[in-house]
Amino acid sequence: MDKPQQKIVIPFRSGIAPPDSGRALPPHPSLDRLLAARSETQRGGKTLFLSVGEPSGDQHAGRLIREISRRQPGIRFRGFGGETMRDAGCRIDHDLTKMAVVGLLEVLPKLREFFRRADQAEEVFRSGSVDAVLLVDFPGFNWHIAKRAKKYGIPVFYYLPPQLWAWGGWRVRKMRRNVDHVLSVLKLEQQWYNDHGVENTYVGHPFFDAVAEQPLDPLVMDRLAARRQQGERLVAVLPGSRNHEVHRNFPLMLESIRRLSKQHPDVRFLIAALRDTHGLWCRNQLTDEDRKLPIDIFVGKTSEVIQASHCGMMVSGSVSLELLARGKPASVIYRVGRFLHAYAKLMVKVKSITLVNLMAGRTIFPEMVSVGNPEPAIDYLYRSTSAMLNDDFYYESLVSQLEALRADQGSAGGIARAADVLLSQLGWNVAGNAASQMSKVA
Repeated sequence: MDKPQQKIVIPFRSGIAPPDSGRALPPHPSLDRLLAARSETQRGGKTLFLSVGEPSGDQHAGRLIREISRRQPGIRFRGFGGETMRDAGCRIDHDLTKMAVVGLLEVLPKLREFFRRADQAEEVFRSGSVDAVLLVDFPGFNWHIAKRAKKYGIPVFYYLPPQLWAWGGWRVRKMRRNVDHVLSVLKLEQQWYNDHGVENTYVGHPFFDAVAEQPLDPLVMDRLAARRQQGERLVAVLPGSRNHEVHRNFPLMLESIRRLSKQHPDVRFLIAALRDTHGLWCRNQLTDEDRKLPIDIFVGKTSEVIQASHCGMMVSGSVSLELLARGKPASVIYRVGRFLHAYAKLMVKVKSITLVNLMAGRTIFPEMVSVGNPEPAIDYLYRSTSAMLNDDFYYESLVSQLEALRADQGSAGGIARAADVLLSQLGWNVAGNAASQMSKVA
């Protein structure tokens, strides 16, 4: 005799109409997640949703996906990102890196699209098919993703978090409310989050992994080595990665090059342009007289230029981390308009514009913000670079400080530590012992 089947009763939430009301029932989130969890158990494995909006974040996230997959091949990845994440095995629901914007004027025309993508992510969260969310940089958009994930009880992690310690510290309330754990990439960041009651673990900056894995073009390296063998000293000129940075800062750098070339006839200046358009723009700034200067322009060869150079002059940016990784000192400038400078003085809470100096807690790279009259910055760049070329004791002291800082905070392995910490926090069967060694790293 068959046993009577046990009847399962699922209670309705208040405010949801009963079946005989004549209205269709909206999906029940708890039931959705229950059924999805059961299906997930049957299939095995977990799903991590990533939200990445910057091309650089796509690169770092792609490496992290590969690192996690090596430890736990059954984990699935989906979300917003770019080609590197797709190549690493992530299902890309939308290529958010093509929407990367800077500044309010660029954001406004795309607001509707950003909200549409946030709604798209919420539909995925509501389905119960996601076990955890990892945000990478891109805070303006990712705050919305975090809030919507927490709405469905999904744990949220932040990798390469916004630099709240530098400006906009009041946003820490959002971090405490919507993010379960932060993977801090800087020691100063870890300390700041500790002081503000945010759960976090220091893992190290992924940029150093990227530098360690970056193959150098042998043809370019041979060409530059030949220059050094001929008795030339090489100075890297790094004019920035964005159009407005190049346009504002390179003219000041060029004037400094003119003065330095007169004092140091054995020096050759290597301009490292990120894009063809940047290289062409820089070349067009050269006068007929400038074309006699010992200048070479390279496109897409920043790593080779830095590695081969004695020292550098740079526009403030993340490239300072590569200079640190390769042990090359540099002079730093950043030219801004008066309005932005006044705004920054009110909002920015750090004393340096250079990440390496912030990491060290002191000035290793001489730096200057240029506002209004460009002459003081031109002279500063000329004098500080000249000091690195003239004074061997000063130069070696800078190199020694960089080596010490690199040993403390600039080593590769941040991606592996991030993978282990994330898996450990989620309880997803961590392999390896990097997570247990975090106290040694910190």
